[in-house]
Amino acid sequence: MSKPGYHHSIEELGAAQWNALGAADNPFTRYEFLAALEHSRCVGRASGWEPRYLALRDARGLAAASAAFVKTHSFGEFVFDFAWARGYERLGRRYYPKLTLAAPFTPASGPRLLVRPDLDREAQATRLLAELEAYAASQRLSGVHALFLDEPARAACARRGWLLRRDCQFHWTNRGYGTFEDYLATFTAEKRKKARRERRRVQEAGVHFETRLGGELNEALLDGIYALHRDTFLRHGHEPYLTRAFFGEAARTMPESLMVKLALHGRTLVAVAIFFLSPAALYGRYWGAAADYHSLHFETCYHQGIEFCIERQIGRFEPGTQGEHKVSRGFEPAITWSAHYIADADFRHAIAEYLEREGAAVDAYALEVQGHVPYRERRSLGRLA
Repeated sequence: MSKPGYHHSIEELGAAQWNALGAADNPFTRYEFLAALEHSRCVGRASGWEPRYLALRDARGLAAASAAFVKTHSFGEFVFDFAWARGYERLGRRYYPKLTLAAPFTPASGPRLLVRPDLDREAQATRLLAELEAYAASQRLSGVHALFLDEPARAACARRGWLLRRDCQFHWTNRGYGTFEDYLATFTAEKRKKARRERRRVQEAGVHFETRLGGELNEALLDGIYALHRDTFLRHGHEPYLTRAFFGEAARTMPESLMVKLALHGRTLVAVAIFFLSPAALYGRYWGAAADYHSLHFETCYHQGIEFCIERQIGRFEPGTQGEHKVSRGFEPAITWSAHYIADADFRHAIAEYLEREGAAVDAYALEVQGHVPYRERRSLGRLA
């Protein structure tokens, strides 16, 4: 095994070898996704997301890798450590820059420690983490933060002694439904009636839906989709993280992984929901609307996504962060994980104590919410997203 290398661009690693590490199984770890972020300048030094791709090589080429970014802020991560940064500042210490392992701007669990299938996964993951710790020390970074971990990465970080943090999202699971009505048949009568009423109101308003994959989006339609997406962010006082150029490249280079639900009134585009997908999961990411129709948000972002999963036999639908309103529509609490290497021993101890208290509160919250799902039969809470 050769010495580890750190790279400032995904292009230095090559699409075939990067995707062969298992990155192609998740839309947000794919070479094409990361390259689109770079080419559209969504990541880079100016954005505060400066790429530092860690690569381990052997005689066959790329053996293991991780998408890491030197961060000068904590925006776009969805694992909130602003209080930790303030604690550093109060004591005159420096929290930024830090190193973050993540799919930028994406609160979806996935592989963070990529290993070629013919190699010992645990051994290579351990080496990746050790190299990341060493890099943080050599660059005087405050720590390393691995966000939205799949189970192998969570286990590797735990073995290494990194601090584990959990949060709660709301996910939908496909239990072999044949139709949307089959799915609603598992609801209590009251919740089933409410869901049908929501769907009916949108239909009675004259709104219908079309599904487009990335390869079916022309430039004019992408302009309209992006305008609605951007308007949602502007209403909250800031520009979106992702640019029009990003969506144009993603539609071109990973057309089967990008899906859009168009809400149309006649021929007029009135709302849109933007999704990414893999064979295993659908990921809801962005929404925008030009008109206010009753229940349009719920139909466009949730019911349409569930129906798509049933039609395509996709097993899981992750609609993004937050939103207890998702529970009455069939989404259930799911625990997500991050892991944190804190270089400063004093802060590491303090943060560990905080995470123990926070974790107990998250578990209690998820258990309480599980009691409000709309299904006739209660289901146990899963450990991992």
